[in-house]
Amino acid sequence: MPNAYAKIAFTAAVRAEQRRMGSANLYEGTLAEDRQDGAELGPREAAFLAARDGMFQGTVSEDGWPYVQFRGGAPGFLQVLDAKTVAYADYTGNRQYISTGNLRGNDRMSILAIDFVHARRLKLLGRARLSEDSALIARLQGDGPMAERAVVIHVEGFDWNCPRHIPRRLTEAEYRALL
Repeated sequence: MPNAYAKIAFTAAVRAEQRRMGSANLYEGTLAEDRQDGAELGPREAAFLAARDGMFQGTVSEDGWPYVQFRGGAPGFLQVLDAKTVAYADYTGNRQYISTGNLRGNDRMSILAIDFVHARRLKLLGRARLSEDSALIARLQGDGPMAERAVVIHVEGFDWNCPRHIPRRLTEAEYRALL
């Protein structure tokens, strides 16, 4: 089976663009049938995601429009539950409920988690469900404020992305630790 992320993301139109721009040969290996990666999260991905204090999520409206939103919390609000499942505490925001409404109509979701200090990023594609399970919410929110819900994502594929063009940024805590 090809790399799980590439199998989803490299559509016919994407492959045509890769051929047009001369990069198709760079990605041939990711589509090889003997490839068995990008589908199950391991300790590296779990540690990376648990250390994040924020990430970007993409959902799709019932009209097909993409919607990107930032989600944040104390490190640990986003966790790997098992090799195919991640979840995060979803806190009250501006109360527009665009992301949650989108997920009730279309469960497809993407996550972009970035470590700005070390220029690393992890992309996830999956199918999400909303949960009001109090034990799961308590596990994800840690000592933070009460979350409205948990978002549980069945991971369909993931990819570690190129570090090029990631600006170096520090949180206040990271900056203070350097002093």
